Amino acid sequence: MARRRLSELDSTTARQSQAPSIGAVLKRAEQAMMRSKSAALKPIGLTLAQYVALVELDRQPGITGAALARATQVTPQAMMVVLKSLEDQGLIARTPHPRHPIVLEVRVSDAGREALSAARKRVAPIERRILSAFSAAELDALRELLARWIDAAGD
Repeated sequence: MARRRLSELDSTTARQSQAPSIGAVLKRAEQAMMRSKSAALKPIGLTLAQYVALVELDRQPGITGAALARATQVTPQAMMVVLKSLEDQGLIARTPHPRHPIVLEVRVSDAGREALSAARKRVAPIERRILSAFSAAELDALRELLARWIDAAGD
């Protein structure tokens, strides 16, 4: 009996060592979603990074570039590149803070709102397609498991 359990344990361990790591599966899932969204955004002239920035700026108008970088989990340097390209396209406006003129607030321009609306129409079907592969209970469980993963990773 003990030998049988050991054999089962060895068999399970062997199968797990042949399967891709959970981290690799998470990375593949993220990259697949990013590729799909990037392809959908390309015809309207936006990158995924620009789209993410516009979404967050729409949610938090007037935040600084540094706060936007934190909110979107990129470095301030990377966000400055994104903001420069958005500004060059006329999709955002940066204006001095009323009380702290050194601080620049960032807002989506009218052209930026139009671009964001078009982008959301292209990205929404991708998100719906992905989410429709799961039940509501599975999505709730996935959110909970990923939250625990993030906590365990110390982030």
